[in-house]
Amino acid sequence: MLHLILHQPEIPPNTGNAIRLAANTGFALHLIEPLGFELDDKRLRRAGLDYHEYATLKVWPSLSVCVESLGMPRVFALTTKGTRSVYDTAFAAGDALLFGSETSGLPPEVREALPPEQRLRLPMMPGSRSLNLSNAVAVVAFEAWRQLNFAGSR
Repeated sequence: MLHLILHQPEIPPNTGNAIRLAANTGFALHLIEPLGFELDDKRLRRAGLDYHEYATLKVWPSLSVCVESLGMPRVFALTTKGTRSVYDTAFAAGDALLFGSETSGLPPEVREALPPEQRLRLPMMPGSRSLNLSNAVAVVAFEAWRQLNFAGSR
């Protein structure tokens, strides 16, 4: 299993989409506080449809507590400032994929705490700023799962 970590997400439908993705891939979804919404937000629920009960979801007070509780997995930060493509990275079961907030991405101190080879980017056209958070999570999650031969799927 892989871990999806959303660092201080702000937009409920993006997190709702990630909940639905987690339910359908078997990945665990971890949310790092503070959140920009309440977990009972109707927009979050609408985006996640009826998948909330099928997703493994945990809210953490900090990234460090989350990572320590997960047993210190390899953490890959997805960032427009990444030095390596997602497609040049070999993922393994137990890895954690870390995504920043919609408006500001990952704080520099979080991003820079990881080795450069664990700061990943998605290919984009020159001059593009970023992708929607839930789209980026889906693209990266499915690439990592593909590399693991879609473990656990039918």
